[in-house]
Amino acid sequence: MSRTRAIDLATSYFDDGQFMRVLDQRVAQRTESQSATSLPALYAYLTEQIVPELEALGFTWQIVDNPLPGKSPFLIAERIEDPAAPTVLTYGHGDVVLGYAEQWRTGCEPWKIVVEGDRWYGRGTADNKGQHTINIAALAQVLEARGGTLGFNVKVILEMGEETGSPGLAAVCAQHRDALKADVFIASDGPRVSASRPTLFLGSRGNLNFTMKLQLRDGAHHSGNWGGLLRSPGIRLANAIASMVDERGRILVKGLLPESLPASVRDALTSIEVGGGPNDPEVDPQWGEPGLTPVERLFGWNALEVLAFKTGNPDAPINAIPGYAFAACQLRYVVGSDSENFLRHVREHLDALGYSDIDVTENGTRMHATRLDPDDPWVRWGMASIEATVGESPALLPNLGGSLPNDVFAQTLGLPTLWVPHSYPACSQHAPDEHLLGSVARQALQIMAGLFWDLAEQGAEIRTRRAA
Repeated sequence: MSRTRAIDLATSYFDDGQFMRVLDQRVAQRTESQSATSLPALYAYLTEQIVPELEALGFTWQIVDNPLPGKSPFLIAERIEDPAAPTVLTYGHGDVVLGYAEQWRTGCEPWKIVVEGDRWYGRGTADNKGQHTINIAALAQVLEARGGTLGFNVKVILEMGEETGSPGLAAVCAQHRDALKADVFIASDGPRVSASRPTLFLGSRGNLNFTMKLQLRDGAHHSGNWGGLLRSPGIRLANAIASMVDERGRILVKGLLPESLPASVRDALTSIEVGGGPNDPEVDPQWGEPGLTPVERLFGWNALEVLAFKTGNPDAPINAIPGYAFAACQLRYVVGSDSENFLRHVREHLDALGYSDIDVTENGTRMHATRLDPDDPWVRWGMASIEATVGESPALLPNLGGSLPNDVFAQTLGLPTLWVPHSYPACSQHAPDEHLLGSVARQALQIMAGLFWDLAEQGAEIRTRRAA
């Protein structure tokens, strides 16, 4: 019984094809939560794919219906060896975005794994079926290596609606707070900083989607008869947006910015690099907040984006001044921002400049910014465990650049949160040709086996140290 044995078992699980077979079965399930007819498939994924595996590992479980009518279900499971032992809560989501089968490259399809070199194509391979499949499999290998006991307790929550904004997740976690009580949260989603560098991140940027709409009149009017006499909603809205963010992406509304970039965050990012991969877009070094590095802008600062802009009929323009203009905007934000008052700051800014005719409305489900202290004992433990497995220090991100429902675990449940991602930035998640790298999956199985082994050996000590 040894740590090396657990990692060897995890490696064999990949090398002998077991991981591929299990993941292929799960990819085949069309769990498109964005589809109105997907509910039976979402339930089936939990009961047919996940429950049997957890039952074989000694878990008890329950399917929890969403408190919001017609929304996706949840699975809550637990394996309790000793109530006094450390307890880990893990999470994943089995739903995926729409397949867009007709847009995939020739020879690939969303509902079957197709292997080309190191790439395993298929919807959900990276986000998130591959990632939670790795973590459950690693638990199984550690359980075998330790002779049928883990040395800690495990709780699982798996949702089937993350791709639609995790509706009901906060309510379910609040309602089942006691059932989900744990000492630490360890889960996997999102990408590493690069394919070659294992990563640990401690939270995520928040996400606020809002619309700006200007309705000046009903219908359009001929630009030859009325041009120069009628206000243009497109021009007016474009100028309003330009007053909020300049031509280089710098946010100009003070209330939409964080208070500062903490020294602990800046220090944690000194060894991180972004971009440069074979499929990565080229980073614009002068874009965003002046005085910050690209890494600091991505992980330590706020970003305002225009996701869509429409006025008139873009597909078939006519010689007429439109009556309306619309912009879909998004603010990614970090801890330390005045997030509860973002829309008030936008409203006051626009009103002060005479844009009171532009309506601003929040839409979608907001995800709040979270960030665990990089000096937390669980963080130091996680970093040391990963380094012991791979032989090099992993990248440490105070928070992910994207957004996850981490606020539910960090704030609603009050847990220290460790995320160990098993994907990479160019995995094409949410797009055609989504893929997982086989080499990353193999290493991830080893990393998670090492983490779970070390949790059994050191978890009680870390818990005591953190409490002190």
